[in-house]
Amino acid sequence: MSTHRGDAAPHIGTLASGATGTIADVSGVRVGHCTLDAGDVQTGVTVVMPHARDLFREKVPASACVINGFGKSIGLMQLEELGVLETPIALTNTFGVGALAQAQIRAAIAANPQIGRGLPTVNPLVFECNDGYLNDIQALAVTEEHYLAACSAVSADFARGSIGAGRGMSSFDLKGGIGTASRAVRTAGTQYTVGALVLANFGRLPMLTIDGVSLGRELAARAASSRATQEPEKGSIIMLIATDAPLDSRQLRRVSMRAAAGLARTGSVYGHGSGDISMAFSTAYTMAHDAPIHALPPLLADSQLDPLFQASADCVEQAILDALWRASTVQGRDGHVRQALREAAPDFANLLEGGART
Repeated sequence: MSTHRGDAAPHIGTLASGATGTIADVSGVRVGHCTLDAGDVQTGVTVVMPHARDLFREKVPASACVINGFGKSIGLMQLEELGVLETPIALTNTFGVGALAQAQIRAAIAANPQIGRGLPTVNPLVFECNDGYLNDIQALAVTEEHYLAACSAVSADFARGSIGAGRGMSSFDLKGGIGTASRAVRTAGTQYTVGALVLANFGRLPMLTIDGVSLGRELAARAASSRATQEPEKGSIIMLIATDAPLDSRQLRRVSMRAAAGLARTGSVYGHGSGDISMAFSTAYTMAHDAPIHALPPLLADSQLDPLFQASADCVEQAILDALWRASTVQGRDGHVRQALREAAPDFANLLEGGART
């Protein structure tokens, strides 16, 4: 059951948040943004760094799950095969993927000049959503400069909502964007943290469900004259899960799959035109690039993963709400507007308390 205090979004579920309620509660994780806000250009870049060192040299275990594959991400094939991250995770719009992949390659070569020569090539990892309703995506506005700016801005204290890669994103016919959450869990006698960051760009308004309440039906009734609420789902979401629990890539894939449960709770049915991708990584250990043997710490047994599964689902659901809650109204391409949730529903708290639960 949700609780609602002051200006904070309602807390979803029974697990407690971490200290800040963001993915940065997982030790070492930092997030940076670069936002492009210039008339018809409403887009940007967001990067997530698992640690502050050279990821090519000190890789972290990771895995991904493609829930619905209507997307143009890069790097997923090698991530699935090798189970490691070797660049920061980059988020942007669909047509910015190539520019960011090249930026990641250049940055990795600058740090390791033998990449592609005496060393293997590097696997760039870029995820995308289509922000073309608000952003002139054909302008190809995202460049290497914006990736580097986002990397330079990484911090444990970062903005959410209509920022970075989330600037032009839409959710439930409202303003979407960047959202985050964290949960503290205890398993096998040890306390761990799970955090999530989402790039939310999915959903039709009547689908919107918050903490089991079909809030979108009421909002759609108020906007009954809008054709947009009748169009099919064509959006996308990227869900990044971080944890300090010692897991291998196989276990991390299992954790990433539970993001789909949190996504479904908000009303998504993973529509035909939706690119829904989740990825999980662990900061519990690193794997040196040139080590002949990787000495892993003791890993959690599979039978101890249920608390992490619950936290993954809860974090994603909370992070989607956070994206809606933190977003501001944006006007972009051809005068298109996406209204912020709290402007569309100034009586949000009353609607939530009085709404019918699904």
